[in-house]
Amino acid sequence: MRFIVYGAGAIGGVIGARLFQGGHDVTLIARGAHYEAIRDHGLRFETPDESVTLPIPVAARPADVKFAEGDVVLLAMKTQDTAAALAELSAAAPPDVVVVSAQNGVENERLALRLFPRVYGVCVVLPAEHLEPGVVQTYMAPVTGTLDVGRYPSGDDETAVALAAAFAGSSFEASARVNVMDYKYGKLLGNLGNAVQVVIAPGEPGREAVRLAREEGAAVLRAAGIKAAEVTSALGSARPVGGHDRLGGSSYQSLRRGTGTIESDYLNGEIVLLGREHGVPTPVNELLRRLANQMAREGRSPGLMTPEEFLAALDGHAPR
Repeated sequence: MRFIVYGAGAIGGVIGARLFQGGHDVTLIARGAHYEAIRDHGLRFETPDESVTLPIPVAARPADVKFAEGDVVLLAMKTQDTAAALAELSAAAPPDVVVVSAQNGVENERLALRLFPRVYGVCVVLPAEHLEPGVVQTYMAPVTGTLDVGRYPSGDDETAVALAAAFAGSSFEASARVNVMDYKYGKLLGNLGNAVQVVIAPGEPGREAVRLAREEGAAVLRAAGIKAAEVTSALGSARPVGGHDRLGGSSYQSLRRGTGTIESDYLNGEIVLLGREHGVPTPVNELLRRLANQMAREGRSPGLMTPEEFLAALDGHAPR
C-alpha cells in the first residue's frame, strides 16, 4: 500500500510525514514554493519532541505520479480546491484507485464518488500548521491525532481496516467506523468556529460567536435528520513547537498565508445550505461565511471585528 498524499499542507504533510516515519511508502503532491522546497530540501517536520527533515518523494501534479496497483490517494486540500484536484486525478489515476478524504466538511466524499467508486472518509482530529514552504508542524506527540476512517457513504471493509491499522501504526489513534460520516458531521459542528477565528480572533474573544454558530448548526442538523456523533479524543493538551503555540486553525492559516480563498463555504456554508433546504434560519453562519470570504478576497489579516461589533452586525436576528 503506497500513500499518495494529494495536498501536502498542514494536515496532509503531517499525515504523510508520520506514515513515512512508520515505514510506509509515501509520495507527496504539493504545489508552488512548497513543492519546490520539498523537492530541493525534503519535508521539514516539526513536533514538540523533534525537528527532522524527511526525504519523502514529491510531485507537482498527479500526472507526474506513476500509479500502481494498491495505491491509496489521500486528499488533504481545502474543499474549494477539491473539484479541480479530482479532475486532474481522474485524468492520471486508474479508475479503481482508493480515494480517502482527510478533509474538513462533508462535501469532498460526494465530489470524489462522482469520479471514483472506492471512496473513504476520515474524521481528522489533528492540530497541525503550515505557514512556511517546505515545513509542517504538529502540536501533539507522541500520539499525533485521531484518524477514524470508513467507507463512504457508510460501512467498513478490509480496506478501511487496513487504513486504520496503517494510521494506528504511525502514531495516530484510529478506528474503522461503519458510520464515519456521523463523525464528520460532528466534526463539522466543531469547525464552525474556524470562521470566528478569522473574523474575530482565536480563543476567548470569539467564544460567544462560536457558541451561537454551533447551536445554530446543531438545530439545522436535527431538522435535516442528520446524526452528528460526538467527536472526542483521549489526546492530551497541545504543546509548543519551536517555542510557540499553534496560532489558529486551517481557515486562520489560509488568511495568514494570503491564499485568497477560504473553506467557509463548505463549513458554515454547509449549515446555511441545509438551513435553507429545511426552513431553519442561519443568520450567524451566513454572516460568518460572508465575512470570511470577503476577508480572503481582500487579502485581510484575521481580526475584522470585535465580538461586540459582530453581535451587533447580526441585527438582532441571532438567538442569544
